Amino acid sequence: MRPPFGTTVPGNRWDLVADAAPNPWPSVTVIVTHFEQPGELARTLAALARQDYPAALMQVVVADDGSAVAPDVPSGVDLVRQEDRGFRAAAVRNLGVTRATGDVLCFLDADTSPEPGYVRRMTRLPALLPETVTVGRRRHAELAEQPVDAPIETAGPAHRLPEPAWLSEAYERSRDLLDADDRSYRYIIGAAFACTRWFFDEIGGMDESFDEYGGEDWEWAHRAWQIGAIFAHVPDAVAWHDGPEWAGRMADPEERVRRGNVQTLLLSGRIPVDGSRGTGVLSPVADIVFRLHGRFDDAATFVCVDALLAAFPRARVELEHGAPAPVFAADPRVRAIDPASPAARVEVDLAGPVVLPADQALLERLRALGTGDEDELEIRSSEGVVLARAVSRRSRARRARWGDEAAVRVGSIAIDGAFPLRPHPRVEPHVGGWAGPDHLR
Repeated sequence: MRPPFGTTVPGNRWDLVADAAPNPWPSVTVIVTHFEQPGELARTLAALARQDYPAALMQVVVADDGSAVAPDVPSGVDLVRQEDRGFRAAAVRNLGVTRATGDVLCFLDADTSPEPGYVRRMTRLPALLPETVTVGRRRHAELAEQPVDAPIETAGPAHRLPEPAWLSEAYERSRDLLDADDRSYRYIIGAAFACTRWFFDEIGGMDESFDEYGGEDWEWAHRAWQIGAIFAHVPDAVAWHDGPEWAGRMADPEERVRRGNVQTLLLSGRIPVDGSRGTGVLSPVADIVFRLHGRFDDAATFVCVDALLAAFPRARVELEHGAPAPVFAADPRVRAIDPASPAARVEVDLAGPVVLPADQALLERLRALGTGDEDELEIRSSEGVVLARAVSRRSRARRARWGDEAAVRVGSIAIDGAFPLRPHPRVEPHVGGWAGPDHLR
């Protein structure tokens, strides 16, 4: 669906609107997630009352995850609650969104208090580029002994704690996520992020099956990236977290490891990109899918699929008319094309049965598709014959959303040893390992 306002940019180039301001500024809903933290919540609500954003354009919703006693909120602040059934940050954020009236959503945790310019700075890019997900700078301070109405922009620096090095280094290395890639979801933190209401709905909200600490924000951010999100870190949008980061709050090192493992194992089955999934185990969702459209000779189909999986052993191959039985019956990587199956990061549509050898340059280009300088890639033989076209899921979503305005970047690569198969290739030389191109093309 096309956004109700704004425009887009190529790739992740939010810097192209670095000096622009929305006109008009959008309505905003700040959703504050809370559980049994009345003092921290009071501090955060006091900080929100001091925002320099127009009060007529800002709504505040407290979303309570089943506290024993309903939190006390000032007049003009909305309160929604759900029953206590474990740590359900994803569900309570979704609940908060149901009460939201703003065009832009800002998410904060109850123990994370924003400086006065926070809302204005966080909402600027989403108001201009509605696919943007912004993440603020979460700093840390010992605030428990400070008055809840103390100006956070002075109380925070006066009692600051170290910032998480892994996070600040990632923002510096990626130029505030301008150089984001498929693993940059790790730098979108649920305590301080924003997006448009339209895009939150496009993504499908947060996954409410998460019921332990952590992971729900990363899974959501990964889905957002795959359907075209623009990631941006806004370093001058500062929110102060009361106390150290999560690792510093866990006194028991074994419990810290246990919780970290629970999160990593859960995400490895949902985020199939390198560095997030297992190195040998197949993921439920494939990273790359090859699709063969049309009906072809069983021999040509077999050689094509066999060669593809030899070159790309963790890919999935989908056939329009199903797999020749029983040749592929035992291989879960080969299946019929199913529009309802989970979408892969990269989809490669084959021009027909082909042989694509294991080529490092091709593999690297496919890994970077949609994150670097290319959104789509035309794959050719060394003789110039078009064999396939690879499309990133991001590109497909952007094209559907914006049409010609999507500014999709298309590249091309020629692969030595790649060629189209003849209609009836000889299978025996292929499986025997002594086939040359003359047997197959």
